[in-house]
Amino acid sequence: MRGGELAFALLGLPLGVLGAVYAVAVLYAGALLSFTVLGLPFVAAALVGARGIGGLHRRLVGRLLGEPVTAPPPLPRPSGVLARGRVVLADPVAWRALLYLLPRLPLGLLGFLAAVGLPLGALWLAGFPLWVRLLEPGPRPVDWLDVAGLPAGLAVLAAVPAALRGLSRANRALARGLLGPVRSQQRVRELENARATLLAEGTDRLRRLERDLHDGTQAQLVALAITLSLADDVLGEPDGPGTHGSGTGRAGGPGHESGPDLGRLRALVDRARGQTDATIAGLRRLTRGIHPVALDAGLAEALPTLTATSPVPVTVRMDLRERPQEVIERAVYFCAAELLTNLAKHSGARTAELSASAVGGRVRLTVRDDGRGGAAIGHGAGTGLAGLAERLAAVDGVLRVDSPPGGPTVVSAELPSRL
Repeated sequence: MRGGELAFALLGLPLGVLGAVYAVAVLYAGALLSFTVLGLPFVAAALVGARGIGGLHRRLVGRLLGEPVTAPPPLPRPSGVLARGRVVLADPVAWRALLYLLPRLPLGLLGFLAAVGLPLGALWLAGFPLWVRLLEPGPRPVDWLDVAGLPAGLAVLAAVPAALRGLSRANRALARGLLGPVRSQQRVRELENARATLLAEGTDRLRRLERDLHDGTQAQLVALAITLSLADDVLGEPDGPGTHGSGTGRAGGPGHESGPDLGRLRALVDRARGQTDATIAGLRRLTRGIHPVALDAGLAEALPTLTATSPVPVTVRMDLRERPQEVIERAVYFCAAELLTNLAKHSGARTAELSASAVGGRVRLTVRDDGRGGAAIGHGAGTGLAGLAERLAAVDGVLRVDSPPGGPTVVSAELPSRL
């Protein structure tokens, strides 16, 4: 039992009573005033207040229960009183916050009973032989209630942490469901974040590609051109030594010119061949980051090729009954590459397993290892899991991580086969 859970339980009853009174009063008064000109303005003002109360409860849940609930976006502020009133009256966040206040009262009552009532009951049971003798002076024989009082009290006291944890889970679920942004707003925010991530990554990748082309491939092509120019100069050389001014060649009589330096020419051709091979390899490396050639035959061939380069032995299991869309295949491939890179760098694993399936319109990728564990989205330097989750969200994918300390680690990605 954490101190925050106890504090939330103690605050739950007064806050629950105030919130429930506010919600009932708003609904009751709004219904009565709905037949007058004051009805809509009253409800609009009450909804603004409900939004503020929801923000207070959201902060309490985050601070005391350790459940960060994403704040909904602020209300738009159109020009004109009537337009603003329509926006407030149609605000789903405010209506859901008002709805949150109703079940908050019974949960607050149960939490107060668990935090205060159960310990007091445990104290009364444990001291039952003493209390009954204080209330009833005179001799009293020892019976089974005297014997069972202390164990019963200790059992009730031991149940307090479990009761508080259960109620805390219920409060977290209620806050997640009603105090955060609605699903459509959350989806828009996820897509906006994913789009920003993809744009930033695309810009960075383009800059790296331009730099590699300028500093690598271009320099190699310039060196190749210089080598070919030198070879051309060798081919255009005049007679060898001793031919100038005599009009007689060394081996062929008057006017016969000797050939170029074949040894030097062969060395230049060998150098040009090596530079050509290096340039082709560099271009292949650059294009592999744009679209892996292995994906031309689908994931069935690309994933085993990818795992074969891993320094950690990886067992591959696949059930690819259908071929996903090209953009989904690319997302799965780069997800597998990122997970295998993280596995090799951070997990300390000795073996791993990669499973991939494409069945029923869904693609699932799972990477399991026997490493040290402790991986989490948004934690750990260099894991890249948060960025990977955002990239998957851009294609309606979800990343899940199960990595307790000591391992094993299981990271799974689920995506639709087609967008």
